[in-house]
Amino acid sequence: MDAGVLGSGTRPDTTVPERTTSAQAAGWELRSAVAADIEAIAELRATVMRADLERLGRYDEHRVRQRLRDSFSPRHMSIIMLDRELAGCVTVRPAGDRQWLEHFYLAPHCQGRGLGSAVLRTVLERTDAQGMTVGLNVLQGSAARRLYERHGFVVEAQDPIDVFMTRPPGAMASAPAKT
Repeated sequence: MDAGVLGSGTRPDTTVPERTTSAQAAGWELRSAVAADIEAIAELRATVMRADLERLGRYDEHRVRQRLRDSFSPRHMSIIMLDRELAGCVTVRPAGDRQWLEHFYLAPHCQGRGLGSAVLRTVLERTDAQGMTVGLNVLQGSAARRLYERHGFVVEAQDPIDVFMTRPPGAMASAPAKT
């Protein structure tokens, strides 16, 4: 996959219209992950997930990083750049009859500015164009669940740790338009 177009969040190989959702989200792009990104992303994961994992009694200093390393796929991961700095990542990989959204992390200083919504909207426009259902899991009690619900995800199943959610193609159109 090729690098994105600054400010649009799109890659040249897509037909997603160029736009951002807010002034704060302007200046971002997606680029393909490379092997050299793995440690920075593992550290980002540990930082972003720490509070929720501690709340659930599941934080392990080594495991939180190793799970990212074990599933790292440059082929399916995109790095989120904001003003030419690493701001986060998102992975969308095939999983049977759906796409699986995982490793969607934003650096704490990038949260709450509309960037997560802009990135998620771009990702979902792509899966919609492919006619694909998207699945994900989010930790119980995570604030990220509200983001996913605003973009048309619904709970499919849950356990004491995870909430599994799905979104059929086109569900974003029926979700409230919030950033």
